[in-house]
Amino acid sequence: MTTKHTTLTDAEIRKQAGTQVRQLRDPRHPELRFRYSSVDRARGAWHVVVKGKWGKAGNYPGLSTKAMLAALPAILARRAVDDAARSATSTWSCTGELLAWYLDRMLRDRNLSAKRKAGAKSAITCHLAPRLDDLPLAQVCKSTLDQRLMWPLQERYALSFVRLVYNVLAVAMRKAHRLGLVEQNPMASLRFGDFVAVRIKPKSSRLRERDLPGLLAKLTDWSVTRPGDAMLALMMLCHGTRLGETRSALWRNVDLQAGQWFIPAGDTKTKQDHTLPLTRQTSALLARYRATQATQGYRGAYLFPASRGGALGTTAASQVFATLSDGQWTSHDVRKVARTAWMDLGVDYLVGEMLVNHALRNMDATYIHTTAEALKRQALERWHAHLDGLGLAALTGETGTRHAVSQITPQATDNAGYSQFTDASQGSMQKP
Repeated sequence: MTTKHTTLTDAEIRKQAGTQVRQLRDPRHPELRFRYSSVDRARGAWHVVVKGKWGKAGNYPGLSTKAMLAALPAILARRAVDDAARSATSTWSCTGELLAWYLDRMLRDRNLSAKRKAGAKSAITCHLAPRLDDLPLAQVCKSTLDQRLMWPLQERYALSFVRLVYNVLAVAMRKAHRLGLVEQNPMASLRFGDFVAVRIKPKSSRLRERDLPGLLAKLTDWSVTRPGDAMLALMMLCHGTRLGETRSALWRNVDLQAGQWFIPAGDTKTKQDHTLPLTRQTSALLARYRATQATQGYRGAYLFPASRGGALGTTAASQVFATLSDGQWTSHDVRKVARTAWMDLGVDYLVGEMLVNHALRNMDATYIHTTAEALKRQALERWHAHLDGLGLAALTGETGTRHAVSQITPQATDNAGYSQFTDASQGSMQKP
């Protein structure tokens, strides 16, 4: 390997790029090495060698000679204390540069949902970048974050939203540090509770069970004038599904004969396949709705198609519930009222959690898949029988309420479900 001893500068690096020199060394800094890229001589890498151990410090020209020489004393100090310490140094000086890198990384991550990307983008472009863009990374600390970010945000927004913005910043810092792009994580010792002492309480549902008769009466009218919007709300009310899971539903995943609705992992928040039993009520609603779509000339793939093809979008779907509620509640409140009602009806806690597709821990997945479907069906049959009495029967075309699970007492079903799942989880779950 050809090595040239010279005074390291950007100009000297560019000059030697036209020669056969492979490595540059500076007599003033014996630990420092610059090596040209074998692919592109206009580029290269900085290395720091201490006691024969090499450590890459950064890439050129992203890390200029001036920046490298400025960072070298700190690298040598770390390596003197710990031979295994990293030599890498950041090419960023301001927080805005780190945020721009993280945003680009997030937007190109194919494993993240569009909703997750949109949320992170909004947090960075609307809140983090305007307040922290010019803040030097060396000055990121509890006091500066409190003054420039946390205290102004809590004056204008709910604490749950402030925590979301804070978490985006914390994850960006942690990711950059783990990848060796910054020497240290200035937020490693910080917690959201350092800035906000008030405990964030879950929002209660603004839609109550006493509101359901009026809601179902309105959906009965909508089933004639706005059948797609009515069915969207009914599917969420009957199953407690998320808006994204529901609006993306495909007809090929709805099996009326087997009585099952399959939601693929790509449409769920947990990124796991989810199946829901279809009761006689929901099967009747879906059969009638599909016939209505055919009458209107639609024979496409989606239950809730957009006007320009594809599934109904998030904004359009949210607007359905804004109109339905006169702005008083959202689609998530429909999910909440269903989950609350299941508890009131005596549905086992764990069965309810599986129905709303919450992530479960310490459970035998094989056991769940082989036994849970019957318990989920019993729970939904009980719920839909209850909804019949509140007005669902009018939507299914039945003249009277038929209690398909009337022979099953809530306490008996609850105890059966609890005992089976307690055995499966080795006693880790307690009966609610």
